[in-house]
Amino acid sequence: MNKLIEELIDLALREDLGDGDHTSLACIPKHITGTAELLVKDSGIIAGIAIAEAVFVRLDPEVIFKSFITDGDFVSPGDVAFQVEGKVIALLQAERLVLNIMQRMSGIATQTQMYVARLKGLHTQVLDTRKTTPGMRLLEKQAVKLGGGTNHRIGLYDMILIKDNHIDFAGGIEPAVKRTKAYLHAHQKNLPIEVEARNLDDVRTILTMGGVDRILLDNFSLEDTKAAVELIGDQCQTESSGGITLENLRDYAKCGVDFISVGALTHQIKSLDLSLKAIDY
Repeated sequence: MNKLIEELIDLALREDLGDGDHTSLACIPKHITGTAELLVKDSGIIAGIAIAEAVFVRLDPEVIFKSFITDGDFVSPGDVAFQVEGKVIALLQAERLVLNIMQRMSGIATQTQMYVARLKGLHTQVLDTRKTTPGMRLLEKQAVKLGGGTNHRIGLYDMILIKDNHIDFAGGIEPAVKRTKAYLHAHQKNLPIEVEARNLDDVRTILTMGGVDRILLDNFSLEDTKAAVELIGDQCQTESSGGITLENLRDYAKCGVDFISVGALTHQIKSLDLSLKAIDY
């Protein structure tokens, strides 16, 4: 498992447990074992089962975990995602963290699937953004993939994205792109370069620079998006963002862009309703 995810689990458990789960310690004998199941109470895409298992194992290495559904599967109310058998105190300590992670990941996967379904038959891919819960980015981006979406850059380290503030502080598109190319060459880094355009003139300027892998069409109208796609042709990839909703998503995709980035995939979601219930006690 990714080291950052392991650290997230440890941090979340420390946050919740403090100097001990005194309620469980007070009323449950330490040696008692039991079984619980994760009950689905909503329709949607399930996500986070593998992470849930890791949380239980972290608290009780001898736990027996049986999953009946795979991450990315469609679920309905009444479905049982998994059963877990182990020390009751460990099950109780893991309960809230498991639900917090799985409900949010499943909500993201479910919302992503809605956006992806809206683009059926078109080549445009739905991208996530860095608008994620601090510390949970890898899990939330994993949920996007389980919902059928595509991950954009993971952080500030795996792609060059020259946005409006970079351009303004650098003194324009040309100096920003030139310095970026020099930086990558000097540091022997092979990172894709994406540059934000705020209008069609910006698109033309970026194209004259060459060596750019993708142009971000930010807050473009449908008319200007079509014009930009025609102007760019196959010189580089195209991405739309800003003001794009589930309602107008397909209209922007029909303009011919390769990608549409949607922050709402991760920051405007409804968590899937799940519960962990004791079944053997």
